[in-house]
Amino acid sequence: MKKFAKIFWVILLLIVLLVTLTACGDDEENTTNTSSTNSTNNTTVEGDTMTEAQKFTSELANLSAEEVNANAEAQMAEPAEGDTIAIFHIEGYGDITVKFFEEVAPKACENFIIHAQEGYYNGLTFHRIIEEFMIQGGDPLGNGTGGESIWGEDFGEELSTTVLPYKGALCMASKGTGTNSIGSQFFIVQANYNEEMTQYLSYYGYSNLLNSYETYGGDLFDLALSYQYTTFGQVIDGLDVLDSIAAVETDSNDKPLQDVVISSIEITTYSK
Repeated sequence: MKKFAKIFWVILLLIVLLVTLTACGDDEENTTNTSSTNSTNNTTVEGDTMTEAQKFTSELANLSAEEVNANAEAQMAEPAEGDTIAIFHIEGYGDITVKFFEEVAPKACENFIIHAQEGYYNGLTFHRIIEEFMIQGGDPLGNGTGGESIWGEDFGEELSTTVLPYKGALCMASKGTGTNSIGSQFFIVQANYNEEMTQYLSYYGYSNLLNSYETYGGDLFDLALSYQYTTFGQVIDGLDVLDSIAAVETDSNDKPLQDVVISSIEITTYSK
């Protein structure tokens, strides 16, 4: 079932990317002459409107390969002494350590960190796991329908082309761009690079991403995550634990047959 689900999402993504790039085109004015408009998350472009997703993908496509590689290196770099980090203690599997991008996604980071400090995630599970895609948790109901932010109401995405959902990226789950539907749920990208990415990235105008995806992992569907979900952290230790969790047996709804439990998420400071 996982294989068929992955194929379905890849086909769907191809359609979305084709529509998005057709709408965006290769016009540099789409990225240089923009101004914010209203709460519908649209951006005015010389009399036309461009969605946040279209604006993001246009900006991403126009980055040079050198810029993409530099951003990726910074994303994967060791934290500075004293930086805030999180250590996921996962029953029977071990620890996963994550650094944060507080300047890029301040709301997502604050929400996650305070939830973790207050013990909100203690005892919750990774309720949805898809190998070669991601592991998702943070729902007190354990079925993907629960959770709330520290403010008691959901908030929106914080998108940036400087951080992308490579393997090990920590992202906030939501109902999609512009819906202001982020609460407490999160996921960690687990996908490894596959050769099909070379063909797809080149065909859809993202050859500038080839080297970084080959180096750090990710697949075609992960590219769609970049303009739909907030990337606010990166695994700096424990990718082997991530892979072990992703390999668990699941049912037809991608729920593990045996619970994968988060004992706690420890918020601390990085020290070499």
